Amino acid sequence: MNKLKYVNPLQGAASTFSYSSGNTLPLITRPFGMASWSPQTNEASGGWFFHPDHRTFEGLRLTHQPSPWIGDYGHLAVMPQSGPLYLAADRRASSFRPEDRIVKPDYVRYELLRYGIELELTPAIRGACMRLRFKRKEEAARLILAPFNRESRMEILPEKRRIVGFTRGNVGGAPDNFAMYFVIDFDCSIDETQSGVFDGSYTSYEELTRIGERTGAFVGLELPESGTVNVKIGTSFISVEQAIRNLRIEIAAKSFEEIRDEATAEWERYLGRIEVEDEDEEKLRTFYSCLYRTGLFPRIWHEFDEEGRKVHYSPYTGKVHEGPMYSDNGFWDTYRTEYPLLALLAPTILSEILQSWVNVYRESGWMPKWVSPGERSGMPGTLIDAVFADAFVKGIRNFDVELAYEGLRKHALEQAPQPHLGRKGFSDYAALGYLPSDRYHESVNNTLDYIYGDFCIAQMARGLGKQEDYKLLMARARGYSKLFDPTVGFMRPLKEDGSREEPFDPLAWGGAYCEGGPWQCSWAVQHDVLGLAQAAGGRELFKAKLDELMTMAPTFRIGSYPIEIHEMSEMAAVDFGQFAISNQPSFHIPYLYTAIGYPAEAQYWVRRAAEELFSAKPDGFPGDEDNGSMGAWYVFAALGLYPLCPGVPEYVLGSPMFTRATLHLENGNNISLRTEGHQPANRYVKKLLLNGEPISRLYVTHQELTRGAELRFVMSGDPAAKAHYDETDLPYSLSGVARYQ
Repeated sequence: MNKLKYVNPLQGAASTFSYSSGNTLPLITRPFGMASWSPQTNEASGGWFFHPDHRTFEGLRLTHQPSPWIGDYGHLAVMPQSGPLYLAADRRASSFRPEDRIVKPDYVRYELLRYGIELELTPAIRGACMRLRFKRKEEAARLILAPFNRESRMEILPEKRRIVGFTRGNVGGAPDNFAMYFVIDFDCSIDETQSGVFDGSYTSYEELTRIGERTGAFVGLELPESGTVNVKIGTSFISVEQAIRNLRIEIAAKSFEEIRDEATAEWERYLGRIEVEDEDEEKLRTFYSCLYRTGLFPRIWHEFDEEGRKVHYSPYTGKVHEGPMYSDNGFWDTYRTEYPLLALLAPTILSEILQSWVNVYRESGWMPKWVSPGERSGMPGTLIDAVFADAFVKGIRNFDVELAYEGLRKHALEQAPQPHLGRKGFSDYAALGYLPSDRYHESVNNTLDYIYGDFCIAQMARGLGKQEDYKLLMARARGYSKLFDPTVGFMRPLKEDGSREEPFDPLAWGGAYCEGGPWQCSWAVQHDVLGLAQAAGGRELFKAKLDELMTMAPTFRIGSYPIEIHEMSEMAAVDFGQFAISNQPSFHIPYLYTAIGYPAEAQYWVRRAAEELFSAKPDGFPGDEDNGSMGAWYVFAALGLYPLCPGVPEYVLGSPMFTRATLHLENGNNISLRTEGHQPANRYVKKLLLNGEPISRLYVTHQELTRGAELRFVMSGDPAAKAHYDETDLPYSLSGVARYQ
């Protein structure tokens, strides 16, 4: 089955600063490719430089932006033009017909009506092939290269039919010597008399070489009789020479069609790791569009030297080092779903990614938290703890495990010298067991994430025979009870003297809570759900609290935020109570029902959210997609599996959305998921068979799946078909069934 035909890269791109339908870009790239390309429709909108409803086109942007909130770097807009010279983005823009626009992961096409030019591009890993058809051959033809902020250099080489240069464009996370280098080759002659450079004020100069703030270039083209010009682009973070090498390795003498065939085949291989069958093509489009999102980040950052060794420019040291490197990832988001999905589908890729994070530790002295291209230190916690632990307990260890553990242990036991590294306020956390709210912003979220991180690192400590570390970290893993206030049923901030913050408003966002309030941020105890339920008065009272969360009005107060942030708006826009699936901390909330023995409620809410809030359309996500995390949430929901607690090798069982799904694993085994009684109203699992044998468990293990498995779900429309379970049938919980101690 052709999977790529179902992918819509425009999914989630109809977003603005104040309301997110995904905050995605339609990226034309290879899976995890270093160089990505996106149409640019409004440069003035900053991180929101593309919107599918815009009717003008300002160029194809070479982009590395992982999120509009993080911003772009190493970026460059490329725009063909005919007739008079116009340089500024809004002045050079051309209209197009949306019905003629083609945007696919392996190919993009625009018909520029103003100029009579057809533009096509297909991606390589570190570059691209572009094909330009100039229909008005009597007019001057050119290609404009427009960089963004900071210094850039352009050198036009007519005798080589080439332009080389660099841009230092970035908004943070990069040393002073950072640059994205490029080489662009043409298969036609360059008209030197029609070529030149321009500066940040768009003043043009009759020069072929220039360096300065936002220096760009326009390259006059001597059109062949056909009017068609082929352009080949190579990029590098190391040097111009390396960009030329990358161009030679990846593109060389290949035709546009050959490069596109390669890109198509790579995407088909990635998407083909999961085959789903259903008569509803809209569901197939949503599924494969979400799966495409999981194959974009983190992006490859290493290159190959003349001896074929992996090398990378380090945004941590400013030097070139051996070994793999990846970038553009926020672990606070991606640890929940993206990395567990890679552990199932792509353990080889995951191993290389993990080794790159070890290389970050080797080069910077600290494990990464939010990288783009270097450390940006966004969001609470050190959730890379869960990324490494989850891979480790699932047997994925083809990386420097000992050095990885050293890096994780360091931020678990040492105060970093700078606040953007390691764990903010670690000394107070170590002394008190929590971050005092009168000293630290977002103290509740940071504390809970440190506690869960300690649990995750403990799993590696146990596996590596480091018993003293294990005992210390597991003792900390129960520390969430200090924040939990049974009188209100929420996590509440504590001051340094041990008193509670007053007054307490469960609807107020901010302060001690990150991008949410008590309703959204009190459930980050994935490793001990039964213990949290016991603290709340038992499973029945805990269920009642979840019922209230899911069904109450989606009201909020802005609290410490100066404005209504987009996550508030997105929660209020849908009828799911305080379940703010627009943001990652709410991802696991409905699955908490399963963890306490009420799977029907989880199956109901997950299916409703997946069916009502997700689609393949430009408004197809209920909030920020964030580096594959929301796409992976949908993939798991549709398959009927969920990694409730990364760091524990289990998947909670849900309610499959397809009649049949097959996961093709790297080890040659398959996971076969089948449903009986598959109808829209049948959301509830009445009976479950693993390899033909009935099981009462509400989870399966990673080992059971990866050695080859068939799961057969017998579905029902009756939520009472199978309601309660013994604790031994429930997913892992530190205070319940601790299977892996």
